[in-house]
Amino acid sequence: MTNRSKTPPEKRYTIGHGAFARISAIEGIQITAAMTADFNEFERQGLSAEERRKVIARKYAKVR
Repeated sequence: MTNRSKTPPEKRYTIGHGAFARISAIEGIQITAAMTADFNEFERQGLSAEERRKVIARKYAKVR
């Protein structure tokens, strides 16, 4: 996966898990226990953002 953002890295902002959960709740999206376990495992393993995206895509992507 390539970084398609035209915003320079020093201008980007990454939110944490807690903030993401609060924003998702406002939008009506519930983070499941399985998702929370995944996020905790990512932290435990020290996965990079790219590695996290790959794991999530493999697990949740719909095959067409």
